Amino acid sequence: MHIHVNGRNIEITDAIKAYVKEKAGKVVAHYEQIDSIDAILSVIKNPSVSDSHIAEVNCKIGGETIRVEEKAENMYASIDLVCDKLERQVRKFKEKGLSKSKGGVESIRTTQTEAEV
Repeated sequence: MHIHVNGRNIEITDAIKAYVKEKAGKVVAHYEQIDSIDAILSVIKNPSVSDSHIAEVNCKIGGETIRVEEKAENMYASIDLVCDKLERQVRKFKEKGLSKSKGGVESIRTTQTEAEV
């Protein structure tokens, strides 16, 4: 599992990179089948924009991609928000996959054929 951090209009320091890896590592603990996480951190340098720090995360699970984005006043807050959102999305993806395997179309079909017999 790879966690890759890029920056746009910002220099990625070791502290920011370690913070992203720590937060994204908690998401990986929920679902082990995550292939890679790509984080893109950017800053809008216009002083009239209030939420100028943007964090985007692309998470690849199997053949699917989950993309989340958050804006905040500072970079650490946007990283916190985006990782919380990613955690919710991964949990939703995991539960959706589990519900398909437990009570999906196949179980309905087998129940109907058993009722007909």
